[in-house]
Amino acid sequence: MSWWTDQKAKRALKKALKIYESDHTDWQRDVEIFKKIESAFMLAVKGEDSVPNNTVQKKGEIILWQGQGQMHETGRTPGRYVGTSQGFSIPLVGGIRYRVGAQRGTFVAGDEVQAYKEVGQVLLTTERVLFNGQMNTKEWAFAKWNGASTTADESDYIFHVSNRQKTSGIFFGATQGREFNRFLAQAINCAEEGVDVVLKSVRKQIKELAEDEPQAPTPASIESARIARLEIEAPKS
Repeated sequence: MSWWTDQKAKRALKKALKIYESDHTDWQRDVEIFKKIESAFMLAVKGEDSVPNNTVQKKGEIILWQGQGQMHETGRTPGRYVGTSQGFSIPLVGGIRYRVGAQRGTFVAGDEVQAYKEVGQVLLTTERVLFNGQMNTKEWAFAKWNGASTTADESDYIFHVSNRQKTSGIFFGATQGREFNRFLAQAINCAEEGVDVVLKSVRKQIKELAEDEPQAPTPASIESARIARLEIEAPKS
């Protein structure tokens, strides 16, 4: 093996190891999360909440998860006048002047954006997502659920429900957001299929995760992958 080929192989191995470490960290985190989900649904089967809370629950409703997040909802940036203004300014003190008069022109409303509000407690139940803050309380019921979207790092969520025209959601941060995402999927499944079905499904996913543990790369595995890629990319005769 030439020096240049050896250097290329070392760089490829270093890159592959970096990808493996990231993938394995995510895999390990998912294993931990699904074990927490399993524990929550084992309690749910017995009609018990997974976390202590003071929430007034509906009949048969069970708390599956609790966290902290920042609630946000659709709002507008400040509007402005486009055009000219008329009026005059009154001198005060120290070179400061106060302008009085009227605006003349067209008022342009601000853009619609997600306005971030207070941080509060987030509860995920078998029937809904709840936000409890000092000044804001909001719920998103699965019975009205139209869907949800999240950022690539799973940190920020927007929820779509049929009883509201404007969207709203919760920001968690990447670590807690990843956990919420997986709990949310199972909570929605539970609302549709029941606790027993979800518990069985979660246990199956835990088994599949164990079988899919990422494997550390070796020079031989990298070379095999390179050859396979060349065969795929080779022009067909």
